[in-house]
Amino acid sequence: MELKHERVLVTSALIYANGPVHIGHIVEYIQTDIFVRFLRLIGRDVIYICGDDTHGTPIEINAQRQGVGPEELIGKYYKEHTRDFKSFRISFDNFYSTNTPENKRLSDMIFSRLKEAGHIYQKEIELTYCEHCRRFLPDRYVKGKCPRCGADEQYGDVCEKCNSTYEPADLIEPYCTVCKSRPVKKASNHYFFRLSSFSERLREWITSNDNLQQEIKNFVLNWIKEGLKDWCISRDGPYFGFRVPGEENKYYYVWLDAPIGYIASTENYCKGRDCSAMDYWESDRASIIHFIGKDIIYFHFLFWPAMLMGSGLALPESIVVHGFLNVAGEKMSKSRGTFFTAEEFANAISPELLRFYYASSLGPKMEDINLDFWDFQDRINNELVANIANFAYRVLSFANTRLESRLKACTIRESPLCNEHAACVEGIRHAYDDLDFRAAVRLILRLSSAGNKHFQDNAPWRLINEDAGKTQEVVSLCANLVKDIAIALSPIMPDFCSKLAAQLGQEGLSWDDMGISLGECTIPRAEIILRRLGDADMARLGVKRGSLWQA
Repeated sequence: MELKHERVLVTSALIYANGPVHIGHIVEYIQTDIFVRFLRLIGRDVIYICGDDTHGTPIEINAQRQGVGPEELIGKYYKEHTRDFKSFRISFDNFYSTNTPENKRLSDMIFSRLKEAGHIYQKEIELTYCEHCRRFLPDRYVKGKCPRCGADEQYGDVCEKCNSTYEPADLIEPYCTVCKSRPVKKASNHYFFRLSSFSERLREWITSNDNLQQEIKNFVLNWIKEGLKDWCISRDGPYFGFRVPGEENKYYYVWLDAPIGYIASTENYCKGRDCSAMDYWESDRASIIHFIGKDIIYFHFLFWPAMLMGSGLALPESIVVHGFLNVAGEKMSKSRGTFFTAEEFANAISPELLRFYYASSLGPKMEDINLDFWDFQDRINNELVANIANFAYRVLSFANTRLESRLKACTIRESPLCNEHAACVEGIRHAYDDLDFRAAVRLILRLSSAGNKHFQDNAPWRLINEDAGKTQEVVSLCANLVKDIAIALSPIMPDFCSKLAAQLGQEGLSWDDMGISLGECTIPRAEIILRRLGDADMARLGVKRGSLWQA
């Protein structure tokens, strides 16, 4: 990815504070975290910003069902989300919330800028209104058939099947999700954002941006070609969100203040530091990269950039879109036992193993990935444990037991592994930079296999009886290779690689240490860091042989 600036701000989509983190959500945060850790590894000035998306009707409805206030509900999920992200080693520099004073102030500022520039206007529209509940029915308070593709059981803002956006009144055969009655239409005055007037600017930004995935560019350009509709950015109360300035009963639609949460989280991060949010968002001094799922393309490629354009703020240099997670080839399902929360997984199996498995599947394109637990077990055992972990332990334990833990100074660049090492290291760096993590994993495995072969071919357990000096050269060379593997794999498995580095007496390794000799040194005692995943380990997750899914 070609970035214009040394300073980089990376975001994952704000997670909705309406439920627990599950193993489908975590794909995006692992993908983003791997990239951020790589940028740190190569010395880039990068911050990783995220937070909880806390407003809107689904939270209102869920809070009512649980008999609590919306603030209590989002507070509960904030604690759960931060716990789960920590267990999966997601290294946010700041994880915040959209229900904050910073986000209210920034939302009002952007709304005011857009309004003063003529990008916002008011008009009266017909909305769905439930006479039984005596309220307007925004978004998730109403369901019906999608007016674009005809899919049943779609909410009043976006179709989960075709990704089209529309107004609640556009739904076919609508009904109130609270009382199930058929709503009527009632007039109300609302605020609209002139999205249609940004068509050409959006088209130019998308077509000229080489960092955007081509398949996504084609998708979005087709939407622009079909014609963009102005966007209703207000909702009638009662509504859990920020009140529009100067209004008694009008609130910002959640998709206005939600992405502004990126800026609010940046501002919160900068408190007490020598920076400001506008160093990133109101200047041409930082590269902004968003990671999102394919279900929110419309909002992030059209609404959000247009809002930034209209309010004089910086545009993202890249928006990386990933696909969905399937389990056993199908959508996750509680009834089939294929739905797992992040907490359930972390309580059963090391989260770093899932990081490795997801990385092995993630490429640069918007592709769905599949989690098959027997393939997961096989890859962990035969690639991570049998190849990488086994190579490291063979080498370091041999040094401990046969060489008194002493290594001699040597360099890979003057060894038989020189060409293979150089090709793999260069390829790994390019793969990370191109967001092709599965290619990075393949190359790391290739590098480890080369080390294993060198160790096996030289048979130091026999060689030591003939040439102790040559034996020390072979083992020292392989130990240096273990160090470089620890560097290369660290964005994916930070804890494992930190422990591996510690067994070499190293800490705080960076990409600049790649290929640099450990020198003449004495290493600490080697220990087994990873063991094979047995069927008993899988059973802790509720996955058993003979019946694919028994949870």
